[in-house]
Amino acid sequence: MNVASIALSGVQAASTRLDAAANNIANSQTPGFRRDQVMQQTQEQEGVLTVVGKAQEVGPDLAADLVEQMQATYAFRANLRTIEAEKRMTGSLLDMQA
Repeated sequence: MNVASIALSGVQAASTRLDAAANNIANSQTPGFRRDQVMQQTQEQEGVLTVVGKAQEVGPDLAADLVEQMQATYAFRANLRTIEAEKRMTGSLLDMQA
């Protein structure tokens, strides 16, 4: 895989993390609600494997969900910048070959 494909899997993983945290916050007052938990695993040469499951405990953890949203936002931005840098490098290489 190329750098952009790996970074794109990171963008998708960050998006999944944001969605899960938003769902947890939106449903925090629902009786018996179990939070979504996102598990990520690095896949060699394939980026990130992301799986969403349910927490064992019942009830909200708003602090954890807010931190998760911030971390996911930073991961999203970092992976997007990786894609942008790879495109700039590819463009520079093509300019040198021309």
